[in-house]
Amino acid sequence: LEPAIEVAERGYLIPVVVQQKWAAATPELQSQPGFAQSFLPWGRAPQVGELFQFKNAARGLKAIAATKGQALYGGEIAEAIERFAKDNGGSITAKDLADFKPEWVKPMAQDYRGYTLHEIPPNGQGIAALIALGILSNFDLASHKVDSADSQHLQIEAMKLAFADVYRYVADPRFMELPPEQMLDPAYLASRAKLIDMKKAQDFKAGNPVKGGTIYLTAADENGMMISFIQSNYMGFGSGVVEPTYGISLQNRGHGFSTDLKGQNPANLVMPGKRPFQTIIPAFLTKDGQPVMSYGVMGGNMQPQGHMQTLVRMLDYGQNPQAACDAPRWRFNTGLNINVEAAMNGATVQELIARGHQLDIINDSYQDFGAGQFIWRMGDPAVQGYQVASDPRRDGQAVGF
Repeated sequence: LEPAIEVAERGYLIPVVVQQKWAAATPELQSQPGFAQSFLPWGRAPQVGELFQFKNAARGLKAIAATKGQALYGGEIAEAIERFAKDNGGSITAKDLADFKPEWVKPMAQDYRGYTLHEIPPNGQGIAALIALGILSNFDLASHKVDSADSQHLQIEAMKLAFADVYRYVADPRFMELPPEQMLDPAYLASRAKLIDMKKAQDFKAGNPVKGGTIYLTAADENGMMISFIQSNYMGFGSGVVEPTYGISLQNRGHGFSTDLKGQNPANLVMPGKRPFQTIIPAFLTKDGQPVMSYGVMGGNMQPQGHMQTLVRMLDYGQNPQAACDAPRWRFNTGLNINVEAAMNGATVQELIARGHQLDIINDSYQDFGAGQFIWRMGDPAVQGYQVASDPRRDGQAVGF
């Protein structure tokens, strides 16, 4: 925590892109409890080049470091959050934080082109990337040119089929209607693949797999240890609510719950002690049981879409991680609607429209198309080393030392 504490205390100069996004978010957040006090020290969003310091957050991080986390999970910070929540109509308590226990989970996996992709299991959306790749494994994707309409159409339709099932079934696994593994059954995915029409975009509904889903950081060391890590307060600044004494920004992951008793996914209905549908998903790639790549793509429901699109470019088309990361992307929203980056090949865009895709061409790639970070192991880390990539769409950096 020492670097984070130092940054919070000393502050940092506001770059252009951060100021633009900060200023855009400010009007709807400034009335949230604690937000203006914490993030608007001059009564406005910081200007480009101004020094922003967050000393109360440094105080909170010091307390967490000194108590090995206990200050947040039941100690002084938890008590401050409980008081703050009570004063502002919230219901979180110090006991809620004290009762929290992290879980070690077994990642879910999908074989693809001789490699194996590993994703965090439900309640996360990582299974969407696994489903899409399982569907694509039924096609000879490399027989189509990398940026052709055929290649992009197959990927889009596979992703739409994956989300149809994910939004219907994925929830806290203790409440799901079926074991998540059934959603990856090869025979089931082959049957879903048969629904794809190469000439027509479709609005897919959920299937029936029943038998009788931010900042991303990846690191690797000289011994081959690789870590895939992601953290997020969720939408914008999270809830926008900030406990001012310790500068703790509260998340709004509860937005992922369903509140409709008759909704699409009853298993995801909000309930005490239950985890909502989750979007943050670090990813990992292996081959023959050995680590190959640690990676992730930030950006809401773009995360599994980015996992799939970049991996297809690397494994089907032999692109290196940076080339795969830089290439133009699309983003499925709902129904037949997708966004595409302005850099996408014009002929491909026109052919996708002809097949029934409802396209919006987006010139601002900052939020809409995610941002990835990649570390690919070249062999023996002490000899061949690593190949790394960082997405140009967001603030990020690939660093070796």
